[in-house]
Amino acid sequence: MRLCIGSSKKRNAFCACSLVAVSLDLYHSPMTDLLDDDDSSTREVAEPFRRAIADRYLTYALSTIMHRALPDARDGLKPVHRRILYAMNRLKLTSGGKFLKSAKISGDTMGDFHPHGDAAIYDAMARLAQDFNVRYPLVDGQGNFGNIDGDNPAASRYTEARMTFIAEAMLQGLEENAVDFRENYDGRLTEPVVLPAEFPSLLANGAAGIAVGMATNIPPHNIAELIDACLHLIKTPDARDETLLNYVPGPDFPTGGVIVEPKESIAVSYKTGRGSFRLRSKWEVEDLGRGQWQIIVTEIPYQVQKSKLIEKIAELIQTKKVPILADIRDESADDIRIVLEPRSKNVEPDILMNMMFKSSDLETRFSLNMNVLIDGVTPKVCSMKEVLQAFLDHRREVLKRRSTHRVEKIDHRLEVLEGFIIAFLNLDRVIDIIRYDDAPKQALMAEEWGGSFVRATSESDYVSPLPAKGEGELTEVQAEAILNMRLRSLRRLEEIELVKERDALMAERADLEDLLASDALQWARISDQLKETKKKFGKDYDGGARRTQFAEAGEFEEVPLEAMIDREPITVVCSQMGWIRAMSGHIDLTRELKFKDGDGPRFIFHAETTDRLLVFGTNGRFYTLSASNLPGGRGMGEPLRLMVDLPNDADIVDILIHQPDRKLLVASSAGDGFVAEENDVLAQTRTGKQVLNVKGDVKALVCQPVNGDTVACVGENRKVLVFAIDELPVMARGKGVRLQKYKDGGLSDATTFNMDEGLSWKDPAGRTRTESELAEWTGKRAGAGRMAPRGFPRDNKFN
Repeated sequence: MRLCIGSSKKRNAFCACSLVAVSLDLYHSPMTDLLDDDDSSTREVAEPFRRAIADRYLTYALSTIMHRALPDARDGLKPVHRRILYAMNRLKLTSGGKFLKSAKISGDTMGDFHPHGDAAIYDAMARLAQDFNVRYPLVDGQGNFGNIDGDNPAASRYTEARMTFIAEAMLQGLEENAVDFRENYDGRLTEPVVLPAEFPSLLANGAAGIAVGMATNIPPHNIAELIDACLHLIKTPDARDETLLNYVPGPDFPTGGVIVEPKESIAVSYKTGRGSFRLRSKWEVEDLGRGQWQIIVTEIPYQVQKSKLIEKIAELIQTKKVPILADIRDESADDIRIVLEPRSKNVEPDILMNMMFKSSDLETRFSLNMNVLIDGVTPKVCSMKEVLQAFLDHRREVLKRRSTHRVEKIDHRLEVLEGFIIAFLNLDRVIDIIRYDDAPKQALMAEEWGGSFVRATSESDYVSPLPAKGEGELTEVQAEAILNMRLRSLRRLEEIELVKERDALMAERADLEDLLASDALQWARISDQLKETKKKFGKDYDGGARRTQFAEAGEFEEVPLEAMIDREPITVVCSQMGWIRAMSGHIDLTRELKFKDGDGPRFIFHAETTDRLLVFGTNGRFYTLSASNLPGGRGMGEPLRLMVDLPNDADIVDILIHQPDRKLLVASSAGDGFVAEENDVLAQTRTGKQVLNVKGDVKALVCQPVNGDTVACVGENRKVLVFAIDELPVMARGKGVRLQKYKDGGLSDATTFNMDEGLSWKDPAGRTRTESELAEWTGKRAGAGRMAPRGFPRDNKFN
């Protein structure tokens, strides 16, 4: 096998499917590789195929981890976000400046720094402008940048953008050598390795990403709280993780909401870097008068699309999974306003919302996985303390670099000022050299200067000694500065200003040297900077106040649905073809009703809206229906098969009103059966619950409530057997035991009764007959029985 590998730049694009080949134990195969990027000749390289694939996939994985998916703990940004902000900074798109087409911004970012698709760059930039996705937006967008309903932003040619005020704080000090720069992808330009970042952006705006073999998911937080935690860490470097919760109690999501996660769980999550936060919508009850009310949802959980949320709740209403909810409306404008209407004013709002939290995205869980590049290189799952400490260490490095850069600038300016002062002390000689010498720069540098001057000021006489510089020689920088001096600068007052500037710079330089030499002064300066940042982006900043609140989830008792539904009488009607409906009130059961052509009545009985119905199918499964969910009686109803998953080859054996603690006798056409507890046959899903096991041509045939101490069964051969019900086992599921023995045919019917009262049935004339002397038919279970008594119905049915 021969594998052609191109330049190192192309190796990173090696597809992820190559990972499959890593597990193959292949023999050595010749590999070809380019000698270098500029030489088209190839050479043979003997290398195990397994190792070659593994090495190249590892390169791809590391590239994904470091350059795409995981954020840097120091500035909290991924490379694409960092490059977008740097490109906008180069385009001078300040918060108070003009807007520029997004296509230009994404194009410059792609062409100069980020060699990937412009669509991906624009999507990343658009997200930085979405105030429902980012707690502190870094891009100020003008145009359609998407909305909380899930609509996508407009094309980049239609929108414009610039940086926000808070994004400028991320770049503050970039011109002062605050961070390292590296070459861009083609070596034409340089880009920052990391941004200075005046605030802990990683936790402030959060991050999410999926790499190779690892992922990250960090919620946003409040800047003011994060800065308070940083200040505490500066004062107490060995502070415990739990102590930081006094300053950062939890995430602060841009969409608000209410966190109901226990404090103990939040503490563990922040300490380990892994966990989750339980987030609920914020809601209130709006009084409509006359006892009527409705619920208004004003804030929804983070990263939940409002349109999909409403669709899911509408589906719950349609399928009647939350029967106490009648309707939902979206009355949102710029704010969130979702209206939930209860089906009855008697429903408790807390109970309704508790059901909605359980069955919809009005409550979600946000997973925490604080996997970041802790030093810009090493991925690590960090605690909140480690992330904040990484930011503080970064700020200290930025402070030292900026201070060193400032010292260098001061040294250069002091050197120029020395030259200016020398020029003023020897002004006539300087003018003479410039006027008559052919090479004034070399002449100025070769001249030896000396002396001092005394000038009168308005306040007192000022004496300035000649600054010592070697043996009075001017440097090249000083000579160049003197030659570039304007004539207007030769005023008398300019001399005093130069000396004052020099003295001020000397004092500033001394302070900077003290700062660079003292750790305590450095942390004090960082504390002052953080306090200033807190003033800028704290409560007084637009959107700086905390949005997400905290509350206890509360313990809600499981309230049965019957308690939430108005109790009203109904008459349940089910036709022979399985169309079911509920008619209002208890009507006369002998009343003639309308059915579809070719259809007729089969089951009709009185019930109430709070009842639950048990439907037993010939497949041996029990299905559960709520009487309140049945269609109204004005039409023909709806097919029962649309409400439960009753197979087409199965029929309905019986429909019963559920009575807790009652027992049922179930039996198959083969004559096997048992007694089942009615509480055990309740089904929680549409698919029902298998209770009586049947196979082949055998079908479930009997489902009778147990009313008595004796069982009577009759076969298709018209033989009747009576035995004590104690001989049948009580089971939750199974085939059961033999009720009656048959040579030909099977079971026709079975029932229960009290032996003292006798066995009753209806004769062909509709009259009830009772047989009290049953010794002839009484025997043990699984017996053959005796022929039915005189007058027993010809259909072999007891009822």
